[in-house]
Amino acid sequence: MQLSVLSPLIVLALSALAHDSHHEHEDQMPLDYVRFPYEPIYRGINGEVTADAIFSGITTFAKLPWVQCLTRESHIPFDIAFIGAPFDTATSYRPGARFGPSGIRAGSRRLTLYGGYNVPLKVNPFRSGLRIVDCGDIPVTPYDNKYAIEQIESGHKSLLQREAFSPLGNDSVTGEALVPLSLDGKHHPRIITLGGDHTIVLPLLRSINSVYGKISVIHFDSHLDTWKPSVFGGAPSDQAAINHGTYFYWASQEGLIQNGSSIASVTSFHALSSPFPHGAIRTTLSGPEDYDNDDASGFQRIEAREIDTIGTDGIIKKIRDTVGDNPVYLSIDIDSIDPAFAPATGTPETGGWSTRELRTILRGLEGMHIVSADIVEVAPAYDTNAELTTMAAADVLFEVLSVMAKTPLGKVVVNSV
Repeated sequence: MQLSVLSPLIVLALSALAHDSHHEHEDQMPLDYVRFPYEPIYRGINGEVTADAIFSGITTFAKLPWVQCLTRESHIPFDIAFIGAPFDTATSYRPGARFGPSGIRAGSRRLTLYGGYNVPLKVNPFRSGLRIVDCGDIPVTPYDNKYAIEQIESGHKSLLQREAFSPLGNDSVTGEALVPLSLDGKHHPRIITLGGDHTIVLPLLRSINSVYGKISVIHFDSHLDTWKPSVFGGAPSDQAAINHGTYFYWASQEGLIQNGSSIASVTSFHALSSPFPHGAIRTTLSGPEDYDNDDASGFQRIEAREIDTIGTDGIIKKIRDTVGDNPVYLSIDIDSIDPAFAPATGTPETGGWSTRELRTILRGLEGMHIVSADIVEVAPAYDTNAELTTMAAADVLFEVLSVMAKTPLGKVVVNSV
């Protein structure tokens, strides 16, 4: 009787040992197992890729391979990684961006339905030879903002500080070997972060600084996000002073951004004396002095309404003239798109760009050295049943990914005579 009781326990124990052994020995994987497929692994009866591959299985970004980059698979190298930062406890209006990463992934499912070839940019990033993976999400606490920001910086830094899977190769024009842009001379991967509210950019820039030093920034947003804490939020405590309207103020104060080389698409444009562009800005202000503080933080402003006079080509030119050949970090708030096209965001502002216009502008960044990027403020609870916002966010990142795939993250060293 005792043996019959113990038998199931023995069976379970043996099963667990066999399960552990299976993970320790890769040679026990099926012979047709592919760790990093470049197309959906689900196939029809005759072996062809079918549409059901898009909504079957775990939902990763664009059905990319899921790698547990922060835990048991931290040894696996990659070239570009998607990582979620589900944080929204520093937003000023509508919360919900903690569900942004999962929503964006759902919106991306059909990106490879027809293969993933980007017609305007003439590239299929998924077949570019780069190892592109989805690393899941950084564990982020919803109870302690200070600790959450530390978690985001640590998680991003642990990915960014690794070496990339693929070598840099040679320049396509001169044939010369490319040299990495990083401070340590190593070729690092690029990280695309799925937010989260815009506060996450402060810890991300701290991470970027550890590899590239001061960085230029391209910022697409309807808001400045360079407000002084005394103006935005009132700063009742040191931690409350860090929020989704002040993170660029703190980034400037900490010396994380290369003042004079960043741009933000916003509501006005001053002379090209600063290097960071804001794009799509159309926010109200506490007063004109907000622009003085924005200038001091090193940003150029491009009004959303300028698209009516100079068009997408003019906006692209302003961005490229401002940033030049500098390594650049790209931060995209989904509210740069008009709420008619992307309603599910924390602080919507009417009068924005269409999804088509933003995608066109992003394609105009081809050839720029984008070291990493993010998209933030996607709050799926406010979306339509048609998933307009999450699809727009995914498509925007498809353009970013395509630009990255076409532009190696290196430079040719010119020998002085």
